[in-house]
Amino acid sequence: MPRGSLRVYLGAAPGVGKTVAMLGEGVRRRDRGTDVVVGVVETHDRPYTAHMVGDLEVIPRVEVEHRGARMAEMDVDAILARRPVLVLVDELAHTNVPGSRHEKRWQDVKEILDAGIGVITTVNIQHLESLNDAVAGITGVRQRETVPDHVVRAADQIELVDMTPEALRRRLAHGNVYKREKVDAALANYFRPGNLAALRELALLWLADRVDERLTTYRREQGIQDTWATRERVLVALTGGDEGSTLLRTGARIASRGAGGELHAVYVDRADGLGGAPLPAVAEQRRLTESLGGTFHVVSGEDTAEAILELARAINATQIVLGTSRRPLWRRLLSPGVGESVVDGSGDIDVLMTTHHRAAIRRVDLGPGLSAGRVRLGWVLAVVAPLVLLGLLSFFPLAGGLPLQVLLYLLLTVVVAAVGGLWPALVAAVSSSLLINWFFTPPVRTLTISDPQSLAALLVFVAVALLVSAIVHTSVRRTAQALAARHESAVLVELSHSLLGATDQLGLLLDRARDMFHAEGAAIEHRDGEGEDAPWRVLEQTGDLGEAADRTKTVEPVDEDHRLVLVGRPVAARDSRLLAAFAAHAGAILTRRALRRSARTADELARDNRARTALLSAVSHDLRTPLAGIKAAVTGLRSTDVEFSPEDEAELLEAIEDGTDRLDALIGNLLDMSRIQTGALAVHPRDCAVGPVVAGAVATVSRPELVQVDDCEAEAHVDPGLLERVLGNLVENALRHGYGCPVTVSARADGHQVVLRVADSGPGADDATRERMFLPFQRYSDQRAEGVGLGLAIARGLTEAMHGTLEADDTPGGGLTMVVTLPAAGSRHTVEITGEEEGSVTA
Repeated sequence: MPRGSLRVYLGAAPGVGKTVAMLGEGVRRRDRGTDVVVGVVETHDRPYTAHMVGDLEVIPRVEVEHRGARMAEMDVDAILARRPVLVLVDELAHTNVPGSRHEKRWQDVKEILDAGIGVITTVNIQHLESLNDAVAGITGVRQRETVPDHVVRAADQIELVDMTPEALRRRLAHGNVYKREKVDAALANYFRPGNLAALRELALLWLADRVDERLTTYRREQGIQDTWATRERVLVALTGGDEGSTLLRTGARIASRGAGGELHAVYVDRADGLGGAPLPAVAEQRRLTESLGGTFHVVSGEDTAEAILELARAINATQIVLGTSRRPLWRRLLSPGVGESVVDGSGDIDVLMTTHHRAAIRRVDLGPGLSAGRVRLGWVLAVVAPLVLLGLLSFFPLAGGLPLQVLLYLLLTVVVAAVGGLWPALVAAVSSSLLINWFFTPPVRTLTISDPQSLAALLVFVAVALLVSAIVHTSVRRTAQALAARHESAVLVELSHSLLGATDQLGLLLDRARDMFHAEGAAIEHRDGEGEDAPWRVLEQTGDLGEAADRTKTVEPVDEDHRLVLVGRPVAARDSRLLAAFAAHAGAILTRRALRRSARTADELARDNRARTALLSAVSHDLRTPLAGIKAAVTGLRSTDVEFSPEDEAELLEAIEDGTDRLDALIGNLLDMSRIQTGALAVHPRDCAVGPVVAGAVATVSRPELVQVDDCEAEAHVDPGLLERVLGNLVENALRHGYGCPVTVSARADGHQVVLRVADSGPGADDATRERMFLPFQRYSDQRAEGVGLGLAIARGLTEAMHGTLEADDTPGGGLTMVVTLPAAGSRHTVEITGEEEGSVTA
């Protein structure tokens, strides 16, 4: 069965006319012969909305009983039985009455659509789940009824019902939205011009994203590669160089000129993994892109220009921002650069070449990328080997003549290129050509060549020697780079795996850096203060840093306030990328530490805020209740209008005494909780018998006759006063929430521990409730019970202060058992805090 079609009227704010638009479309469809019914419509007592329903068929609502009242909801079963072609359903985000077929109305709509029935519905922008926080920040009102975005995005048609803020406020002032007595408050609060303008912008932007998704899908399905400039999308091509920040800010300015503009940045990594920008530079440009509201892409490709163009077409970019070339003029004349290639292949995409401070810097890489020893050996061979070969050919003439001699010198040039690189090979090629010309090419002992074939052979020799030398030189360099890249990758992979399982990640990283770069010591230093002249302080170190000023130090920045320092032999230039990777790892570890500290602080603040809120609630309710009773009794006693009998006076005095006792208990619990949370609780443990402590606790509860004490002959190492309060709280809690069922208290020794059990046969608690019941200010089973919900929280806190545990378990046959585990007599406990960063505790 095909799924029904869904059409959504999306409103920018309440009162813009979504329901009227839905009903108008239903009337038009009905007049064209479509079978249309009204599933549910909310008129909100608006006469015009009720008039628009007209003679449309309305499916009667079904009544659902909830808390003694009967409420009407949409009858899904009646709609499915009626099977119209189209049903009108108002307020998609509505929450159904408990006991209904589904929790949310959008779930009702989904079932109707799955049955092949079309639906037209309405929803306001503030009810979309993804915008809930944004709307709350704008209006100060958090919407409790929301609908997931994907439900609305899946609609076949979405139509925005919009109205200017001024027009909507006029409609509101005329009483067309709310009753007149509510108009002034609405205009002064939710319907302020700024709120309405912001909601309208949210609706337009959300719908624009929806349209863009449809456009992207259509272009992909139709295989369209040409750019459709529906919105400004700027792609900034980055190399990891210093000019990247300039290019990104230029791209951000271009993207911000039009509404809905997007900024994208791309870094093309070489497919062979060789070379590339330093990792910290790329990471910094990623952070800058994200801070500018853009998206950072990393792609891999042999051809940098083609990779940039492929991404530009994939994201439907309208402009590409490139930096002007840094290559010298002679290289630009020999081959086109990335910029020229992008311009040639851009088609209808605009390309902006931006100048920067690094533009056209003339740099020629003359180094072979080989070790200094190999280069020196290459130069020696370039000077000595042609002379040695000359001597050998002079004493041992070859029958092959000039062609064979040329081949031998060519072989010599190739060997020099393989050993020392391009420049020694060029010297060897030139010197070999001169020696061949002088000694072996007729007429000898002159640089004149009589035979044109000999001249051609010599010229071919020089060309081949240069070409082969260049190829061998490139091959050797690439081999060295590949080995270095493999070494870097192996080191980084091993380091990542080691860090994942390490507790002290920064210490491990410093140890690995010290071993990798053969340093005597390694440290992470932190800048104390502001400015470049601020002193550096060692945050963490390994090995010997020393104090001599003349010791060699290698410094690699981690971020603005931290740096990685290696003491000892200097780091080779070829290892600079690997050192930068170690610094990037150190930055990630420091960031993680900062985030963990922030998370702990946020958790503490949130916990304190929850406790403060709960305390205010307790003060406003639980503490006021006995105060109200005391005040009423005192007022009655002081009244001169009524003459009380001695019995009445005694009853009022008893009420005052009971109220003050309750206040004293509540305040005592609050103070105990405060001492536990601040660590100010004084604990004096000693070896003592458990039996007398249990008897003392039972004597303080409200109904001691319901408490049965079993064998309690064990001895524990506890604070007797704290243990009595723990047991008193547990027994009182069992009596209160066990609804008058008997309570059993028992204790037994179990090795080095003493286990006490307080068991009731009441209704018990599920697994989720068992852990929550130990949180402060929580009350379960009977929300009308007296107290602020601190009994179990205090009991657990006091138990843990005595190095014990308190857990909840099932009572065999039904009920709840509180299990207190304490150290047995003769035990001595100390607590050692280890692993500061990881927060581990070893007892």
